[in-house]
Amino acid sequence: MKKTYDFENLGCAHCAAKMEEKINKLPEVTNASISFPMKRLYVDTMKEDILPQLQNICSSIEPDVLLHEADKTSRKRKNTKPTHKHEHHDDHDCCDDDDCCGHDHEHEEHHHHHDDDCCDDDDCCCGHDHEHEEHHHHHDNDCCDDDDCCCGHDHEHEEHHHHHGDVAAAHEGTGTPTIFIVENLGCAHCAGKMEEQIGNLSEVEAANLAFATKQLRVWAPDAKSLLPKIQEICSSIEPQVHVVLRPDRRQESNTTKETSSKMSEDTKALISIISGIVLFIAGKILEPSFLMAADACFIVAYVILGARIVMTALKNITRGQVFDENFLMSVATIGAFAVGDFAEAVGVMLFYRIGELFEDKAVERSRSQIMDVIDMRPEVVHYVDEDGSVTDIDAIDAEIGDIVVVRPGDRIPLDGIVTEGETMVDTSPVTGEPVPVAISAGSSVISGCVNTSGLIHMKVEKPLEESMVTRIMDSVENAAASKPKMDRFITRFSKVYTPFVVCLALATAIIPSIITGHWNHWIYTALTFLVISCPCALVLSVPLAFFSGIGAGSKKGILFKGGVALETLKNVKSVVMDKTGTITKGNFKVQDIIPLGKESKDELLAYAAACEAGSTHPIAKSIMDAVKEKEITYPSADSVKEIAGHGSVITINGSEVLAGNQKLMDLYHIKGNKPDSIAYGTEVLLAKDGVLIGYIIISDTLKDDAKSAIQALKSQGLHTVMLTGDSEASANAIAKETGIDAVYSRLLPDEKLARLKEERSKHGSVMFIGDGINDAPVLAGADCGAAMGSGADAAIEAADVVFMQSSVSAIPTAIKIGKKSCRIAWQNVIFALIIKVLVMILGLLGFANMWMAVFADTGVAMICILNSIRAMRTK
Repeated sequence: MKKTYDFENLGCAHCAAKMEEKINKLPEVTNASISFPMKRLYVDTMKEDILPQLQNICSSIEPDVLLHEADKTSRKRKNTKPTHKHEHHDDHDCCDDDDCCGHDHEHEEHHHHHDDDCCDDDDCCCGHDHEHEEHHHHHDNDCCDDDDCCCGHDHEHEEHHHHHGDVAAAHEGTGTPTIFIVENLGCAHCAGKMEEQIGNLSEVEAANLAFATKQLRVWAPDAKSLLPKIQEICSSIEPQVHVVLRPDRRQESNTTKETSSKMSEDTKALISIISGIVLFIAGKILEPSFLMAADACFIVAYVILGARIVMTALKNITRGQVFDENFLMSVATIGAFAVGDFAEAVGVMLFYRIGELFEDKAVERSRSQIMDVIDMRPEVVHYVDEDGSVTDIDAIDAEIGDIVVVRPGDRIPLDGIVTEGETMVDTSPVTGEPVPVAISAGSSVISGCVNTSGLIHMKVEKPLEESMVTRIMDSVENAAASKPKMDRFITRFSKVYTPFVVCLALATAIIPSIITGHWNHWIYTALTFLVISCPCALVLSVPLAFFSGIGAGSKKGILFKGGVALETLKNVKSVVMDKTGTITKGNFKVQDIIPLGKESKDELLAYAAACEAGSTHPIAKSIMDAVKEKEITYPSADSVKEIAGHGSVITINGSEVLAGNQKLMDLYHIKGNKPDSIAYGTEVLLAKDGVLIGYIIISDTLKDDAKSAIQALKSQGLHTVMLTGDSEASANAIAKETGIDAVYSRLLPDEKLARLKEERSKHGSVMFIGDGINDAPVLAGADCGAAMGSGADAAIEAADVVFMQSSVSAIPTAIKIGKKSCRIAWQNVIFALIIKVLVMILGLLGFANMWMAVFADTGVAMICILNSIRAMRTK
C-alpha cells in the first residue's frame, strides 16, 4: 500500500533525513521518502495501521512533530472534463475507497498540498483543522539530538542564544495555533490585557494578540471550543469587540475587513460627536446669561458623548478591570462635574472621542495600506482546458501542470514557466526592481508580477498556497505576531506606569489639599493626572512602527520575519557575505581569451567548443554559451577522449587538440609556458599538436549593483567581510573590485561559522547573507541572517530576512529600514513620556488643565501613529 502523510511542526531538514532513515528500517516498510519542502512523507508498506509507529519515530527525533494521513479530497473544478479533472459535489467529501467518483485514490500517490485546504469543521477525513492552521517553524526549538546536526551545534547540552529564541517566547506555544480575528479592537493597551488573560486560561498553553493585524493566535488542544470564553474576556475589556475564527484565506483578504456592525459603530460615533459639538456650542453660548439651560446642555452632551464610556468602565470594574482608559476618563470628567467645571468636563470628553475616532482611523488606514501592498493573491485564473477553451476557475483550484493564460495588464497568478508567447513583465510589486524584464517560452515567472504587453500561456509549477504571493502574505502576517524586545518591554512598562500615575494622582489630591486647604484645585490637578496615566500612545505606536517597517520592506522585495529582525539590524556593526550567488551571479562566463600563437581568439574558442561539445560541466556550458553568443562555427571532432580531472583530447583533421588544466598539459608534455595573468577565474589551457596555443579565462560574474551596494554599506559605517569556499585569487579579485574590507577564502561551512564568531568578537553584532544549503549553519549563527530569494530552501528557512530580488543593494536598504523603524519607535516612546511628564509638572505648578491632559493622552497617540507610518516611506 502507498500511504501519504503530512507533517506538522517539522522544522529541521537534517532531522527529516534521520526520520526517513529510521522509517526505512521498519520491517513493514519497503520504501519511505520524506519531502522536506512539502513537509510530506510517502511510505510503501504492508501494514494498514502503521501511523503510530511512524509517529513514535518522528517524535523521538523532533518531539513537537505531528504526523497525520494526508487529506484525500479532490479539488473542485469548474466546467472541466470529468475524464481528466475530478469534480465533486462537495469540496470536503472524503473519497477513500471504491465508492468515490471512479478514481482509485488508494493506489495513487497524491501531490496536492492541502495545508490550507478549507475543512471548516472537525469531520474532515484527516481530522485536522486546515482552515485555521498556520505553520510556524521555530528553529531555536528544533530537536536535533546529536552532534551531527546540520548547524554543527550540540543542541542537547548547549544553551541557545540564537536570535529566534527571543521572538515572543512568552507568548507562543508549541504546535499549530488556532487563529481568531478580533473585530472592532480599538486599543493596543487593551489588546495586551486580552492577550494576558486569554493566556492565563487553564486550557491555553499560550496566546498572542497582534494589534497591528487584529489576529489572535491561541495554542490549545481545542482552541475553537474556547471561543465563548475568549469572547467574554475580550468583551469585558472592550465591550464592542467581536471575536471570530479567521476566515478562509482563499475567500477573504488577510486585510481585516470591517463588518457592517463596525460601520454602524462608526456611524453612531460620528452622530454622537456631532450632537455633542452642537450641544457644547449651545451651552457655551447660553452660559453667560442662562446658566441652568447651559448646564442642561452640558449634561445632555455628556450623556451622549460619555454614556458608553462610563457604562463600559462600570462593567469592567465589576469584572476586576480598574485601570483602563474608560475608567480613567470617566473618573476625570465626572470629577470635573463635581468641582463645577461642566463645560470643561464635556469639552474633554468631546476631545477624547474625536481623538479616539481619528486614532482608530489612522491605525486602520496604516494597516490597510500595508496589507494592500502585499496582498497580491489572485481570485481567479484563466484555465486552458484539454480542448483549448479558456475557463475562469478559482486560483486555489489551479493544480501543478495546468496551463493558464495571462493577458496583457493581468497580474501573474501563480509561479510557473512560460510555454507560449513573449512579453515584458513588471516585477516591482514583488522584487522592487523598476525595470521590466523580457520573458519568452521557457522563462520562469513568479506570481504577483504584472504582464505589461503580450499574451502568454504558462504552466503552473506551484499551487496558490506555495506561490510567491502567499509566501509574502504569510511572511508579513507571521512577522506581525513576532514581537521584538522593545515591544515586550513597553508592555511590561505600561503595567507599572499606569498604577504609578494613578497613585501619584491620589497623593496629589490628598496631601497638598490637607496642607493648603485648596481641595478643588488639587483634586482638579489629580484628575488631569488620571487622563495622562493611560499608556495607549506607548503600546500602540511601538508595534505599529515595526509593522510599518515590515510593510516598507515588502514593498521593496525584502521580507522581514518579525520585528525582532528589524530590531537586530539596528545594532549591526559588520556585514558578512557569501560570494557565489550573493555578490556574484553564480553563473560562469567566458571573461577573456588569450592567444599565445598565430590562432585568433575566435579560433581558440572554436577549438575549445569542439573539445567541450559533449560535456555537461559548467565550464563546458560557459564555453558553448560564448560560441553561441558570438555565432562561431566550430569543427566536429573525429575522436574524443575525456580524462577525469584533467580535460579533453580530440583529433580534428589529423591534428591533436587538448583543452584542460595544467595537469593535462603536463601529462601530454606540451611545450610552451603560460604567462602570469592578472585576471582571476578558472583557466582552460588549449594546445595543438604538442604546443600551447592559448588559454581561456572563465569566472563567475559580479552582480551589477555589487559595487554600489558595498559602498552604501561602508557609508553607513559598517565593516564588510566576504567568506567563500572559492580560491584565494578569485576571492581577492572580487574583494578588490567591490571594495570589501576583509576576505576569507577556501572555507568549509564549519570554518565559515568560526570566522563569523571571530568577526563578532572584533566588531560586534554581525549580519550574514548567503544563499546555499551550506550557508544555513552560518545564517543560524549570525545575529541577523539574510538569504537571497533565489537561494536554497534551507537557507531561506534559516534566515531572518529574505531578499526576493536577490540583489546586493537590498542589504543596505534592509539595514536602513531596520534602523529607521527602531528610531521611530524610540522617538514615539520618548516623545510620549516627555509630553506626559511635562504636563504633570505644569499641573503641579498650576498651569495645566484637562485639555492639555487629553492632548498628552489622545493627541500624543495620534502624533505617534502618524510618525510610525513614516517607516512605510523609506527611500
